[in-house]
Amino acid sequence: MAFLLVNLSVLYNIQKRRIALNNKEYFDEEFEKVILIGVETEDDNTKENLDELEELALTAKAITLDKIIQKRGSIHPGTYIGKGKIEEVKERVFELNATGVICDDELSPAQMRNLEKLLECKVMDRTMVILDIFAQRAKSKEGKIQVELAQLRYRLSRLVGSGIYLSRLGGGIGTRGPGEKKLETDRRHIRSRIGQLKKELEELESHRELVRARRKKTGIPLVSIVGYTNAGKSTLLNALSGADVLIEDKLFATLDPTTRKVELPGGSEVLFTDTVGFIRKLPHHLIKAFRSTLEETQHADILLHVVDSTAQNIEANMETVYETLANLKALGKPIITLYNKCDKDPLSIFPIDNRAEKTIKISAKNKQGLDDLLSAVEEILKADRKEIKALVPYSDIGILQLIKGQGEKLIEDYRPEGIYIEANVSQKICNKMEKYLIK
Repeated sequence: MAFLLVNLSVLYNIQKRRIALNNKEYFDEEFEKVILIGVETEDDNTKENLDELEELALTAKAITLDKIIQKRGSIHPGTYIGKGKIEEVKERVFELNATGVICDDELSPAQMRNLEKLLECKVMDRTMVILDIFAQRAKSKEGKIQVELAQLRYRLSRLVGSGIYLSRLGGGIGTRGPGEKKLETDRRHIRSRIGQLKKELEELESHRELVRARRKKTGIPLVSIVGYTNAGKSTLLNALSGADVLIEDKLFATLDPTTRKVELPGGSEVLFTDTVGFIRKLPHHLIKAFRSTLEETQHADILLHVVDSTAQNIEANMETVYETLANLKALGKPIITLYNKCDKDPLSIFPIDNRAEKTIKISAKNKQGLDDLLSAVEEILKADRKEIKALVPYSDIGILQLIKGQGEKLIEDYRPEGIYIEANVSQKICNKMEKYLIK
């Protein structure tokens, strides 16, 4: 009877998830049924982390049947959780007919082997789930290489003695994406593949550096859009530029960065680039593999920090973004914080962001507040510009295109001796026009 009540409760919760997710059926062969496990230490947001892990699991095609938290002073070095809790989890796996468990932290090879042996089921960790999602989402050549590189680095230390885990050829989390068929190769072959991927990635990075140098030469400012995953970064880029970046209400809906040119109210142009979303406990494998992409934030003139104003853990999400930016050494430049999705609750009071130059309420979906955003970007860029007066001869009229694209033209007067210009321009353009400046 107790077993029946347990399963009825589980089915009721799953039914509620079905309704919330537009009645999509999850009992097909693609979806795994899992139990989430977390260890709560002092000052830990384990419950919130497991809620987020449930969303990650769903994105990776796994339905959560139960969540189990153990309070401990520290994570068990050999089995992640204690012996008593392992027995409890094992019983729940049997009762609910779960296909596996997912731990909220990255497991060591020993922890994963020991848990699989004791629980007698598939064991995954947060890193494996995120890597699986990235494998689904990567579309560009560089993205696919970065994902495969991160996957192979993750698996390299798990090759020896992993037993059942590496011999499993079934579907599900951890068996998708580039490089999946290399799970049973030896260390030498995997290291060889890593070396090959690193070489390919270096070639792509060289191309990225050329593009970056060309952009710097033109002087067009770069605005990098950052934020927690699913905050609305791609929606914002689409709204600003008319781009067609994929938009889905899922974590890591877009992975490959996109850059688009946008005209500011004063007529000058800037580049807006979308970056991969940040998340708590972002695996170091991904940070290392995606460093060339994430480094775009280091070269940005302005950072747009997009915040999901409807998120329950809004302050924790904001802190995660700033911690990641600090790790990437991308702080120390102007930041505009955008409280997105404000149309859902216009009267909400949001946390004060003392690290931002400005904070603006927007709705990227409904294109609300975008004029204020562009004006704020223009105002910050103007602070680094100086007003000039110049007389440009008709023989060098091409230099006016620099002002048109990157500066703010105030006065343009055609005279017999040349074109008289008053404008606000960057120091770089000012240096190029030095011989034509009117002191």
